[in-house]
Formats: sequence, C-alpha cells, structure tokens
Amino acid sequence: MINNISSFGKFLDQPLLIAKLNKSMPKILFSLGGLYLAKNSYDLFEKAKKSNQDEKNNLKKEFLKKTIVLISAISSALLAPKIASKLTKRLPLEALEKIKEKNEKLISDFLNSSSLDLKNVEILKKAKTNVLSLSEVKYLFSSLKTAKGKEFLKKLIPDPENIKAKDIFQEIGYLSIYGAVPVIGGILGGVGADAYNKENLKEKVPDKINEGLYQYLANIFMCNIGAGCALGVLEKLNITSKTARALGMTSGIILTGVLGGSKIANFITKNFIGPLINPKIKKEDIKERKPELLDLGLHTDDIATVSLLSGLKWIEPSLPLLYTISGYRAGMGYRN
Repeated sequence: MINNISSFGKFLDQPLLIAKLNKSMPKILFSLGGLYLAKNSYDLFEKAKKSNQDEKNNLKKEFLKKTIVLISAISSALLAPKIASKLTKRLPLEALEKIKEKNEKLISDFLNSSSLDLKNVEILKKAKTNVLSLSEVKYLFSSLKTAKGKEFLKKLIPDPENIKAKDIFQEIGYLSIYGAVPVIGGILGGVGADAYNKENLKEKVPDKINEGLYQYLANIFMCNIGAGCALGVLEKLNITSKTARALGMTSGIILTGVLGGSKIANFITKNFIGPLINPKIKKEDIKERKPELLDLGLHTDDIATVSLLSGLKWIEPSLPLLYTISGYRAGMGYRN
C-alpha cells in the first residue's frame, strides 16, 4: 500500500492542481490585496475622525500610496514568471487547457486498453478535467500495480526530477529574476505615488532603493545562491537522496541568506548604494536595516527554492504571494 506521505506528495504533484492554482493566482492576490486595503482604509478612516484637515490630507496621500504600491507589486509579481522564463529560456508552467487535452488522450487510451474496476474507471474519468482528492490518488496508486499501470501513473502524475548540476544556475537565475521583478515593480510604484503626492523624491527614493536591495539580497537572492551552492556540492558527492538534498540546501540558505544576507545588504547599502545616491551623506548616517519577524517569515519562499531545486513544482504557483510582500515593502521604503 502506498503510504500517506507518498500519496500526499502525489496529490500535490498533480499537473492539474498546479495549473489551476497558477491560473487562480491573479484572483487570489488581488482579493488578498483588496482585503488588506479595506482594513487599512478602515484604520485610516478612524484616525481621520480625530485629525485636523492637514492630517486628513496626509492620510489620503498615505492610502493612495499604499494602493498604488500594492497594485504595482502584485501586477509585477504576476508578470515575473513570464519575464523570468523568457530571459532564462526556461519553460513556464503548462497551461490548464493543455494539461486537460493531454489527460483526455492519455486516460482514454489507457481505459480503452485496460480492464479496470468501476471505482478506478470513475476516478480516471474525473481525472481528465478535475483535480483528484487525496483518497482518490491513494486508491489509484494502490490498485494499479501492473507494469502498464505504473507506467500510466508516471505519465498522469510525473515523478519529481532531481535537477542536475548543469541546470542549477539556470534555475537560480530563474528564481532570482522572478524575485527581482516584484521588488523593482514595487519601487517604481512607490516613486510614482510619491511623485503624484508631490513628496520630496530626494528624501524618499533612497529609502526605497535601500529597502529593495535589502529585500532582494537578504530575503531572495542570497538564499538562492546558498541553496544552489549546497546543491552543487551534493552533486559532486553523488548524493541523490531528496531528504539529503533538501537538508543540504536548507543549511546553505541559513548560512548565506538568513544569517549573511542582512549583513551583506547593509554593507552594500552603506558603502556603495548610499554614497552613490547621495555623495554628501556619511556612512554612519545611513540607517541600517535590522531583520524582524516578517523578514524571517518571508524566508518561507526558501521552501519554494528548495522544492524547485529538488524537482518539485507544486509550490511554484505560490511564489507571487511571497514576492509581493517584498515588492510592497520596497515600494513603501520601509527601513525599520
């Protein structure tokens, strides 16, 4: 019998499930963004009751800025996989309709050439156009034990493939570009909002660039590098165990991203970006960004890094959710 962990992994790896989540992501992101803005609008409305006219005007500007930055971060996060795929020549996730067409032919051919019990037939007919439940996936893998059945199931729900050493840097490049696009989008949205609100851009823009650099290096890029380097070492040692690879990449992420990314980002800001933006500013006057709880929470996207570099695809559609937060914080110029 297939165990619960294996069946759950197969349930998550269903191409239809991944494609449906990917197709639904715009609705999910804009719905969550709408809820956030609604809550923010209510809070600002309560503040406005106790404010004078100047303060009310500032609150309106603040809400407008948050709206523009959030829309910009969400939109760029949704565009990010297309841009990253084009630049790295990596195939994007398959479209839902294409997967349905494949399933229709694959399952019809298998049903016509096999003698199956009624329950298997019903499950496979459903699998043509719908995501199967965990129990249905478990039943299929428990009952189709013949060589022909196993070969069919591998085509219906393909096994994850360990990425080879030669593909590591393409995958890291894809993830790094993917993460950079929402950060840049958030910054551009923030600059546009400040310009519309007639803010002092000389004061506002540096914080956005520095925060964007922090978000990208500490929460995205350095983690990808750490995972990729660890994976390269494991490849050299001929270690193919998915558990060992996951643990090794997680260790690389902790060393380079969680522990080192913040220091590297602050060092670059103080010594290069800050002086470049404002040559008159002193290093000691540049605010140092300190890690906080939400930053640690953003490292949940490293689960995606480990998963993708391990050959798993089910987490990829959720990346826009995670990268939108980094883009939004960059656009707001948040610096503790």
